[in-house]
Amino acid sequence: MVDYSKWKNIEISDDEDDTHPNIDTPSLFRWRHQARVERMEEMDKEKEAMKKKRQSIQARLLGVKERISKKDGDEAALKKELEKIENEGKELDRVENDMLKKEKKTPWNVDTISKPGFEKTVINKKAGRKPDENLSEEQREQRMKQFVKENEKLCKQYGMLRKYDDSKRFLQEHLQLVCDETANYLVIWSINLEMEEKHDLMAHVAHQCICMQYILELAKQLDVDPRACVSSFFSKIQSCLPEYRQQFESEIKGFKERIQKRAQEKIQEALAQAEEEERQERMGPGGLDPADVFESLPDELKACFESRDIELLQKTIAAMPVDVAKHHMKRCVDSGLWVPNAADMQQADEAEGAATADEGGASVEKTDDAKSESAKEEPIYTGVSTEDVD
Repeated sequence: MVDYSKWKNIEISDDEDDTHPNIDTPSLFRWRHQARVERMEEMDKEKEAMKKKRQSIQARLLGVKERISKKDGDEAALKKELEKIENEGKELDRVENDMLKKEKKTPWNVDTISKPGFEKTVINKKAGRKPDENLSEEQREQRMKQFVKENEKLCKQYGMLRKYDDSKRFLQEHLQLVCDETANYLVIWSINLEMEEKHDLMAHVAHQCICMQYILELAKQLDVDPRACVSSFFSKIQSCLPEYRQQFESEIKGFKERIQKRAQEKIQEALAQAEEEERQERMGPGGLDPADVFESLPDELKACFESRDIELLQKTIAAMPVDVAKHHMKRCVDSGLWVPNAADMQQADEAEGAATADEGGASVEKTDDAKSESAKEEPIYTGVSTEDVD
């Protein structure tokens, strides 16, 4: 049978209503509380004094017993001293018992009615954000390459996930992915997918990229490590208000538009680079593009090159003003559209036994008049002598 009698005598100083109207109740409660605190402090002092006295008696008792065992001094006096100390101990025991009885009779109050079950509290603090490192562009690029080399497969696995719970679980298992490098990799991957015209896959990877960027932004706002924000973000996004969801979807839409724009720019840059490389390959010895030079020629010269008619070219050059003819033919040579002295080169090759007719340009057979003239002055263009130009 449970004894509830101990709950009948409880001292409460601040919840009594049976006070006289002429007495200031708050002051009365304050006085009662102060008197109770003083009594408890006095009792604690008595306990502390008795504890010190107990330690002193035990030390003296051990010292006398040791002297008796070593026969150090008058044995009768030592025994008398030992008896005196033991009597003091018994008296102290009696005083302690009286104090315990008195303490048991003392009414319980708010400070003694219960005791704390534990006195140690451990608070797990989230790790703070690492300060931004002052790295050069080369160092950032090197760190990005190292990260991709070690985590590219995991980044792609995260980018292919569709459910929030799966993404949350995956990131918690691979916390090294919660960083700016992952977001940058997903951006680059999204652009490449859009350039490959994989629009649906790009949209999905863009969604995962925005999730990562939101986690990083949340960490900045709370000034904590991004890895500590994974759980809170996915919990919030699944039970968020419509306004928050609308803002999130709007951010994804804007991000996809930026990805599409950047993909088109990169395609145009790639085409321009390919055209430039092709143009560089076509460049002649003088640094001119034969296609551009051909388009700038008069129609009569275009007809000569298209038909590869040397005689028609000679007649056309002869009919043109000297300055104009020299200008056009020089541009043809600089662009590689026309190779001068091709006939002389052919004769030299035939003398060596290597037949390379028409290599790199149109070869022609010079007339006897042109050969005799070449002894005086070297021809400027194959099939067209200085006499023809004049």
